[in-house]
Amino acid sequence: MTNVIAHRGASRDERENTLAAFRRAVAVGAHGVELDVRRSVDGELVVHHDAVLENGRVIVETPAGELPDHVARLDEALDAAAGLIVNVEIKNAPDEPDFDPDDRTAVAVAAVLERRPEPVGRWLVSSFRLQTVDRFRALAPDVATALLTERLDDDVVALVRRHGHAAVHPWFGAVKATSIEAAHRAGLRVNTWTCNDPARAVELAGWGIDGIVTDVPNVIRAALAAADPPAATPA
Repeated sequence: MTNVIAHRGASRDERENTLAAFRRAVAVGAHGVELDVRRSVDGELVVHHDAVLENGRVIVETPAGELPDHVARLDEALDAAAGLIVNVEIKNAPDEPDFDPDDRTAVAVAAVLERRPEPVGRWLVSSFRLQTVDRFRALAPDVATALLTERLDDDVVALVRRHGHAAVHPWFGAVKATSIEAAHRAGLRVNTWTCNDPARAVELAGWGIDGIVTDVPNVIRAALAAADPPAATPA
């Protein structure tokens, strides 16, 4: 089965990375949600894609209590996505103002997930920065981890496998049937981002992709269901 993962929640219906978007993802039947985590100046883990707010304030330089109301805390977001798989993307890009070579956000995310009551199988932690996801895995080896990447080829598969991660998350335009097969042979799951095209989603599912991250989980779920109708009951 291909999991449908709501990108920043059901972000076509609600403001992205908000409690409303995560609750909407639950309501439309997504299998999971993807969200972005950063830290405030006082060390709070908050859910926001960009390092800088619309008003120009840098999140890592701002106390959590001064952030806009729509910026959720990580624990609140996990609660809002109750029952779903949650892909926590740790944001830590070297060209952004909150870059931290010590990966304090990864350390904090590990601590939050460790104290949560849910089974660890509910979580999937990813990052575009290999060192960041490596750091998280060293702290929480029981939680599945993934590397985000623009491509999916033999070199990427070998790298992810060598570092002991469970999955690779390539851009959907770079995925081929043969690259999914290669990843699966290496024991890796493949979750692709960000596919909003129903026909492409059906093609990817037909190739055996494990997850599709999308802004329109209701549309993609319906497309996959229509492409794979239940077997007829024997007469």
